[in-house]
Amino acid sequence: MTKDPMERIAAALERMAPAPLATPDFDAATAFVWHTDPDRLEPVGNVSRVDIGLLVGVDRSRDTLLANTRQFAAGLPANNALLWGARGMGKSSLVKAIHADVHASHDRLRIVELQREDLPSVGRLLSLLRGAPQRFILFCDDLSFGHDDAHYKSLKAVLDGGIEGRPDNVVLYATSNRRHLMPRDMIENERGSAINPSEAVEEKVSLSDRFGLWLGFHPCDQDQYLSMIRGYCDAHGVQISDDDLRAEAIEWQATRGARSGRVAWQYFVDLAGRKGVTLG
Repeated sequence: MTKDPMERIAAALERMAPAPLATPDFDAATAFVWHTDPDRLEPVGNVSRVDIGLLVGVDRSRDTLLANTRQFAAGLPANNALLWGARGMGKSSLVKAIHADVHASHDRLRIVELQREDLPSVGRLLSLLRGAPQRFILFCDDLSFGHDDAHYKSLKAVLDGGIEGRPDNVVLYATSNRRHLMPRDMIENERGSAINPSEAVEEKVSLSDRFGLWLGFHPCDQDQYLSMIRGYCDAHGVQISDDDLRAEAIEWQATRGARSGRVAWQYFVDLAGRKGVTLG
């Protein structure tokens, strides 16, 4: 017997619909990356990070975020955190290092990396995390918004949680080079051209206000820069005199026109290669 046309359409739509996403195995790893198309949480076996003791010049931010993370991992109230400021000063490195440090005493702590481009899918991700026995740091690196960018609306699902509220077992840590997550000229342009200037930027600027912690990262001075490199050398067994290190590191910094934790690491990688030391 020929099926009713509506039944055939319903059957076809059912075949086209993606299969429900299976509950992830959150014990497969301590870190995951969220991917879309199709939705999935990819376990990360080997996380690229440095030891928390090697992060120099960020003591106050480190201590504040560490305390917040320990509270969260213990099931206590904790704030979302925005790490903002100078490029290459260890914002993302600090998040990953703190996760490793706290996980050592709280083995249910997980970190999930979410790309800015995938923010519209964050509701589906939160549905997977909600109710799991693990605790999740949702990590969004290099977060910023430009003109006509509506992704910030999706971020509110994490910060405010909508009608369901943010899951108790999820906290958001984001890094950005911008304190208000958007270029200053964009804020000024919208204020100058809008009929109601205050309302024109309030929605986007107020997004950063929804983070309970604002942790600023500022350019390092020369002593901090050299201390970073010496710390890497000591940790990895790279032998070099203080005088040679100082001369080479300052020259390296001058050729790049910048001084930061990232530049310090890049010099150290070059130094380790010249000394024949592998970095595990």
